[in-house]
Amino acid sequence: MHFKLIYEDKKTKARVGELRTAHGVIRTPAFFPVGTQGTVKTLSGGELKTSGAQAILSNAYHLYLRPGLEVIRRTGGLHAFMGWDRPILTDSGGYQVLSLADLKKVSEEGVLFQSHIDGTSHLFTPEKVIEIQDALGSDIMMVLDECLHYPCEYDYAGQSMERTLNWAKRSKEFFKAKPSLLFGIVHGSVYEDLRRSCAQRLVEMDFDGYAVGGVSVGEPGILIYKVLDCTLPLLPKDKPRYLMGSGMPEDIVKAVARGVDIFDCVIPTRYGRNGTAFTGKGRLTVRNAEYTRDCSPLEEGCECYTCRNHSRAYLRHLFNTNEMLGPRLVSLHNVHFFLGLMARIRKAILEGRFRETTAPI
Repeated sequence: MHFKLIYEDKKTKARVGELRTAHGVIRTPAFFPVGTQGTVKTLSGGELKTSGAQAILSNAYHLYLRPGLEVIRRTGGLHAFMGWDRPILTDSGGYQVLSLADLKKVSEEGVLFQSHIDGTSHLFTPEKVIEIQDALGSDIMMVLDECLHYPCEYDYAGQSMERTLNWAKRSKEFFKAKPSLLFGIVHGSVYEDLRRSCAQRLVEMDFDGYAVGGVSVGEPGILIYKVLDCTLPLLPKDKPRYLMGSGMPEDIVKAVARGVDIFDCVIPTRYGRNGTAFTGKGRLTVRNAEYTRDCSPLEEGCECYTCRNHSRAYLRHLFNTNEMLGPRLVSLHNVHFFLGLMARIRKAILEGRFRETTAPI
């Protein structure tokens, strides 16, 4: 068993567990900073570790195109290439079906991408995606899936779900015995009957974990919760549950209460690069003129490097003078905040007070 359920809250469905991988144990609920191209933007591996990062997410599609598998193989795999010795989850390229909609063609065979870099064509089949992630040395692999836009017509959502299930079956058959873990991905847009059908059929295939995909693609938040409410009860309790791409603090808390174990999102660094910091009292845009003479840290009591050493006034100065240190420091704070939030959530669950301590935890 790769996943051990340690404690489940009696008042909610929140849970604490341990996910064992080839590069270490991940305590859940957990947040994975996103390092799409082998780097969490502006931050070093050492800074991520100091902030409490247990694992990161990288993207098979982007790394396959650049620098390419040959380069990564020559350095000993993705862990060695980027100097990261903790777990790595790799996305299959399914999100690029959405984000690169004008550069792809979907068929039963797989997805034919036209490279956004040089225009060359690359066919991603379920089997090819497993080969790519295996070459990268991924600890947690995702099956090839089709991430749909919102809104999406029911008929196409159903066709896409069937195709994704077929791809999942082919991925599982090709995967065989590997040191990595393989996760299936539940799809079906916002249609509850499709989500239920997809979840039930994926469970029959017996994956190492299950993800809820195709959310946070423009739909109202209430629909995300409805998807989780109809999907999560159908997934095995002894397997990890991963909500893909959803990452606002308030959404994380609500999803944990429904039984989600793993999260990833670009929000901490994306917002950081634009001068917005997350705090226990809400978001703070350090570019604003009100912080010109503010000598306080981004958040009182925060132990991150940024808050221990720099003021809001200094950070505003960095952004106003286009110094690259500004985005780095606010991104560092945000990653520390998100990872600290997850640690506080785990502690609150174990102490039986998760329901009473919502936001901020």
